[in-house]
Amino acid sequence: MKLRSLGVEADEPVVGYAPRLRARESAFEPLSQALERNAIVQFPYLKPGESASRVRTVAPLALVQHQGRWHLQGIDQEAGGSRTFLLSRMVGPVKVTNRTFTPEGGDFAERALEDLERIWAANVAEIEVTAGTDAATRLRKRYGDAVPAEHEGAAFRLTVNFSDINILADQLAAFGPEVLVLAPDELRDKVVERLVAVAEAHEGAAGAGEEQGRG
Repeated sequence: MKLRSLGVEADEPVVGYAPRLRARESAFEPLSQALERNAIVQFPYLKPGESASRVRTVAPLALVQHQGRWHLQGIDQEAGGSRTFLLSRMVGPVKVTNRTFTPEGGDFAERALEDLERIWAANVAEIEVTAGTDAATRLRKRYGDAVPAEHEGAAFRLTVNFSDINILADQLAAFGPEVLVLAPDELRDKVVERLVAVAEAHEGAAGAGEEQGRG
C-alpha cells in the first residue's frame, strides 16, 4: 500500500519484506480498502474542544503512521482542501461510498509525513518530571537517554516535541503530580483543565455516595 501511494506499481511480490502494522483503530481496514479503490469515505470525527462529532466526507490519499499514531491524509470535500485526520478521533464506522475520484499528483504519503514532522519539530514543551515515578519510567522508554537516572524524588526538566497539544495534555494529565508543565502556557492550561475536571468528577461521585448512604 505504501508503494502504491508513492506511485509505484509492481506485479511481483516484494520478497522478504513482511511489515508489522499495528492498526488498532477499526477505521484502518475500511480506509485502506478505500485507498485501493480511490473511493470517497465518510466518518464521524470529533475535533478537540468540541462536544459533538461531525460527519466528514473525504477523498483519501494516504494512510501514514507518525509517532505511533495513524493518520489519514485526504481532501476534505466540504472544506475543499487537504486535511490530516487522526484515526483515533474517528468515533464511528467509516463508510466507503460508491463515489470515486482521480488523485491529482503523487507522493502523498511522503508529503503527509513531511508535514507531520514539520509540525512535530515546531511544537516544543518544557516539563518537569519527578524521578523514580511512573511518569519518569514511561518517558524514559520514549525519550531514552534524554531522561536522566536521577535519585528517586528528585526533579528534572525534559524538552518534548508534540504534533497535537490535546493528546499531549491528556498524557501529561494522566501522570498527575508526577509532571509539571513549565511551557507553553496553552499546554499548562489544558492540563489544568483536565485535572480540575477529574477532581470535580470525583467530588460528584463522592457526594452521590454519601447521599445513598444517608438514604
